[in-house]
Amino acid sequence: MSYHTKTLAVVGAVAAAVTIGATAAHAGEMEKCYGVAMAGENDCKAGPGTTCAGTSTVDYQGNAFKAVPAGTCTTMELPAMADGTPRMGSLEPLDRDLPS
Repeated sequence: MSYHTKTLAVVGAVAAAVTIGATAAHAGEMEKCYGVAMAGENDCKAGPGTTCAGTSTVDYQGNAFKAVPAGTCTTMELPAMADGTPRMGSLEPLDRDLPS
C-alpha cells in the first residue's frame, strides 16, 4: 500500500469517527414539545392550572409539554381534534386543548 493510499485511509477513518460521534451526541438531545402529552403525563411545568410533572388534566393540553427527542416534536402523528382539525406538537405553548 502506498503512502498516499494509507493517508487517504486514515483521513477516511477519522472523518467516519467524527460523523458517528456527532450523530450519537445529537441523538441524546431532548426538547420541550407542547400539546403532545396525555393527561397526567406532562413533564414539569405545564401552563396555568398545573404545578409540575403529571398535573396536566387534558389529553394533548396545549400549554403542557413533554420532553421528546430533538427534531421530532412537530412531526409527531397525533389524533385530529374533534372537529377534524389536525393536531400537531409545538416548540411553543399552544392555545388549544386547555382545561375548562
